[in-house]
Amino acid sequence: MPHRGEEAMGLLGYIVNFRIGPKSQNPRECILYFPGYDSYSEASKLIGRKVAWPVGERTHRGKIVATHGKKGHVRARFRKGLPGHALGTQVEIIG
Repeated sequence: MPHRGEEAMGLLGYIVNFRIGPKSQNPRECILYFPGYDSYSEASKLIGRKVAWPVGERTHRGKIVATHGKKGHVRARFRKGLPGHALGTQVEIIG
């Protein structure tokens, strides 16, 4: 019997935007979208999973910390801030 969220291993998603406020943006937190996870309840199953954004041989690693809205987006906090050209690129669930 598969563990909770085991089918999500290797799932690819997209970086939609950085988390922003009225006067600032936080490059350590990003809003991600995973196709097939289109509701709040489905996206909440991804909380706690580890994600990686590949950059050549090195990767930026982060963790999904919360949902964002009601349409299946999630918020991920990375160890180091992502560069601006990461927007629109793919991330992968690694754990």
